[in-house]
Amino acid sequence: MITAFTAFLIDLLIGDPRTKFHPVVLMGNLISFIEKFLYNESDSQQKKLIKGGFLVLIVIFFVTSIGYGIKILISKINSSFNIPHSELFIEAFILSFMIAPRSLADSGREIYNLLVTENISEARRKVGWIVGRDTDRLDESEIVRATVETIAENTVDGIISPLFFFVIGGLPLAIAYRAANTMDSMIGYKNEKYLYFGRIAARLDDILNYIPARLTAILFIITAIILQLDYKNAFAMMKRDADKHPSPNGGYAEATVAGALNVRLGGFNYYFGKKHFREYMGDPFEILKPQHILLTIKMMYTATIIFLMIIIFL
Repeated sequence: MITAFTAFLIDLLIGDPRTKFHPVVLMGNLISFIEKFLYNESDSQQKKLIKGGFLVLIVIFFVTSIGYGIKILISKINSSFNIPHSELFIEAFILSFMIAPRSLADSGREIYNLLVTENISEARRKVGWIVGRDTDRLDESEIVRATVETIAENTVDGIISPLFFFVIGGLPLAIAYRAANTMDSMIGYKNEKYLYFGRIAARLDDILNYIPARLTAILFIITAIILQLDYKNAFAMMKRDADKHPSPNGGYAEATVAGALNVRLGGFNYYFGKKHFREYMGDPFEILKPQHILLTIKMMYTATIIFLMIIIFL
């Protein structure tokens, strides 16, 4: 599994380039294109459910086929040119697009820097790029909370899950997972438009992240030991609060991080001006401060490296 570690190094050095040709962007374009043909507001609930499921099948079949096609192409390039380790590096380069540790870290550090320089208005704007909630009225602690929650939760679907599926099914399965996760982020909402049309996409994402989310919680507990954080509280909060999250998976990362940092996550959020309450996770032994963002980034990177070391030596 040197390929996975190489992909991580590529992401660490190069990051996630912002281009319209990024594979995840292309996946999003494909999903939007198919949605235009399938979604009809006047359809019945059952019809929306069926059409949404059909969209999922089309996208997963298409991207998985491309994944296998890429594998065949890489193999042919390797046999034709016989360049040492070319297959490993090409596959690692493509896999690096499926993970996003540096992107998460860069976003977190940017918000941290804005907070410590007291540029609260710009920090609100930038945190709005990585969360779905309204951010125009957030104070410092709420900006920190939003950032910590996002980094913690996205450690699952932005890093551990794609690597997990790469381990069990190679590049095609890692690409298929990323497509499923992208569908969930685009149509997996419980609003009037997507409640039925996006339900299968949301359920598929829940199923795929079930094991990686719980694995990430374990990795975060080990990480807390290494970083000399409160690993006992991390374990306790995982057991007590993980199931409080509205997602069946999101709470495992967030509750464990909250415990390790001795902070409380969750609370009131605003979405399109409407107030919503998310169950609290963790206890507020410490007030959320900008340095908690940096600690969460350290936890994310450490958990990632631990997972990579495990799969290399398995």
